Amino acid sequence: MRLAIDAMGGDNAPEEIVKGALEAIGKMENLHITLVGDKDKITPYLIDYDQTKIEVIHTTEVITGEDEPVRAVRRKKNSSLVLMANEVKEGRADACISAGNTGALMSAGLFVVGRIPGIDRPALSPTLPTIDGKGFLLLDVGANVDAKAQHLVQYAIMGSVYTEKVRSIQNPTVGLLNIGTENGKGNDLTKKTFEQLKEAPIHFVGNVEARDLLDGVADVVVTDGFTGNVTLKTIEGTAGAMFSMLKETFMGSFKTKLAAGMMKSDLKGLKNKLDYSEYGGAGLFGLAAPVIKAHGSSNSRAIYSAIKQASHMVENHVTDTIKETIEKMDVEEKE
Repeated sequence: MRLAIDAMGGDNAPEEIVKGALEAIGKMENLHITLVGDKDKITPYLIDYDQTKIEVIHTTEVITGEDEPVRAVRRKKNSSLVLMANEVKEGRADACISAGNTGALMSAGLFVVGRIPGIDRPALSPTLPTIDGKGFLLLDVGANVDAKAQHLVQYAIMGSVYTEKVRSIQNPTVGLLNIGTENGKGNDLTKKTFEQLKEAPIHFVGNVEARDLLDGVADVVVTDGFTGNVTLKTIEGTAGAMFSMLKETFMGSFKTKLAAGMMKSDLKGLKNKLDYSEYGGAGLFGLAAPVIKAHGSSNSRAIYSAIKQASHMVENHVTDTIKETIEKMDVEEKE
């Protein structure tokens, strides 16, 4: 298993990236990691490591959050993100991970790694927490703002394959995000998608509403990138606001501070349920090899989770299974 990681991407690079890689090397067998970035900045954090399992590709060029994604990928060919993607393209890595510029990673995925034949558009797909701790996959959350029904059907298939192969959920349920659960609800896109999803090779359970997502109403939830991005940020913002309000309430008086002390472990457990670092990153599904977008503020634990996620995608042949499923659908449609 060979993974390439953009060591300069994200708010906490390269320290947390390197520490996450070292943790993965120490806990996972048959893993080789190529860190791409400024060797002078990376090396100080490479302490007591197996030199046969980690190597560094040196470059000082970096794509920042201020760069225009497509232009940056085309002009900064020696950037850590582009060189990372090139390792996959050239077959020297099985998958790649970056916590850097999301748009640039999507562009590098399309222009450097390439798409699976038959997939019209890739989807950015994070796993989000649910009350029962199981989590659900939401796609697309911004790879494509606009979408057609056929794109959402492909999202559903890719999400279903990933959830079964990587998250080990047999026959995962797939829901279509809508403004109501009744058949016939929604706009033109959701109505057309609903009819096509009924014929797709997935366990489609119908329309689902946003208010039920954290209750685990479906293992996979599909929507267009605009709606998905708004939903994702609403969930993240609400969770953050709730914890702020809880903290303010518990710090309000001596009595509530005492109660907070008694509930410390319970509150920590609640926070962990909503912790992005336990779920890895967002998979960019539909590409010719696994590409993982780690959270921009990823710590070492989140990077380690993203490495496990990428490894499981490779080991369970997620890309090949998606390709085979799409090919089979195309054959059946022609017949």
